[in-house]
Amino acid sequence: MTARPSPAEPAPAPDGGGASKVVAEGVPSSVRPDPHADDGRRPVAWLHIVAPGRGVTPSARSWCQCGRDLFAAGQTRALALIDDHVQHRTLCPLLVSQEGKAA
Repeated sequence: MTARPSPAEPAPAPDGGGASKVVAEGVPSSVRPDPHADDGRRPVAWLHIVAPGRGVTPSARSWCQCGRDLFAAGQTRALALIDDHVQHRTLCPLLVSQEGKAA
């Protein structure tokens, strides 16, 4: 009877040595920085647009951590709210850079 290695055990090397490789060839073995590290940024203002298709009313909602929460239904009003949201992002005290302003 021939002894077979179980699937969980590394196969012996052809030269008879039982040492297995630590990593596959071409795979970097250095430790890389965590790609999900927290960089301190947080979402402050959101714009949600629903444009389902022909014959259905589009809508938009704009809200911000400063307390803004607006909703618009219909193509004309939704487009106006989108423009207003863009303008709000330039004026909101939570988004405007405080650099260069007098204290």
